[in-house]
Amino acid sequence: MARIFLTGVAGFIGFHLASKLLNQGEQVIGFDNLNDYYDVNLKKQRLSILKENKNFVFYQNNLENLNILNEIFKNKDIDYVVNLAAQAGVRYSLENPAAFVQSNLVGFANILEVCRHHAVKHLVYASTSSVYGLNQGVPFSEKTPVNHPMTLYSATKKSNEMMAHAYSHLFRLPTTGLRFFTVYGPWGRPDMALFIFTDAIVKGLPINVFNHGNMIRDFTYVDDIAEGIKLTLFKPAEPSLEFSPLYPRPDISSAPYRIFNIGNQKPVQLMDYIRAIEKNLKLTAKIKYMPMQDGDVPITQSDTSALKDWVGYIPQTTIEEGVKNFVEWYQKR
Repeated sequence: MARIFLTGVAGFIGFHLASKLLNQGEQVIGFDNLNDYYDVNLKKQRLSILKENKNFVFYQNNLENLNILNEIFKNKDIDYVVNLAAQAGVRYSLENPAAFVQSNLVGFANILEVCRHHAVKHLVYASTSSVYGLNQGVPFSEKTPVNHPMTLYSATKKSNEMMAHAYSHLFRLPTTGLRFFTVYGPWGRPDMALFIFTDAIVKGLPINVFNHGNMIRDFTYVDDIAEGIKLTLFKPAEPSLEFSPLYPRPDISSAPYRIFNIGNQKPVQLMDYIRAIEKNLKLTAKIKYMPMQDGDVPITQSDTSALKDWVGYIPQTTIEEGVKNFVEWYQKR
């Protein structure tokens, strides 16, 4: 039984990953500050389910508190770490940048420190497709430099990748960053498009559709994401023989460091996504077409061939099935 320290455990992806790990008999030491960025009751409901498993332990605190992290690591003999805790929200980073600096930079630095000092076998951490920023060549490849972020949120995630590389190089700490592409599914966050659209349609309210609906997203079902994280966690990053210091690729290194996209690789038109919601609700959306938002991009599409080669990652869930599962959860919650 592996002992896994999982931050952001009460969050959307953290909850699904913890459930998967617990179901296969691992011990999960969960960590979350339960902040009020969105409805705390939803986080508490997720936690109440996890707490039914005897192999689950929970700590409520902030990543910025290095003392409490050190105390946990001294007492729990942790094997692996998954860092999903972060201040989320591309658009929220325009309103409250300080929250992103504290959680995503200071907090992540503390995670690296405790992993370094406590012989952790592998650190897997959440990055984002947002790091591709101004890049327009799709599908997005990890081999492409990502030096032009469009928001502070994406800049902090790019910084996490660079910080992780430094620790992998200096201390031989195996680290893997996973760039998530538009995750959706049951227990999703209320600030995400699927929840917002479904809630508004049910209540007869208009939905804002940006860039006049001309958006394409690599929507990825949450259980596929959780499976990919789990597979990656138990295969620690290794130095790559393909790395050349003369022509350095950003996704590999002479250090035990890797970067992978984790997406569905089958982008969907936003309007088709909305039609799938309408079909499952048996209701018609009232659509208000809007211009493009600051910090947004018209298309995301992942190239996940590297992760497939590394751990056999193949997403299984279609948009039709995933949206159906979400709507059923929404109606029962």
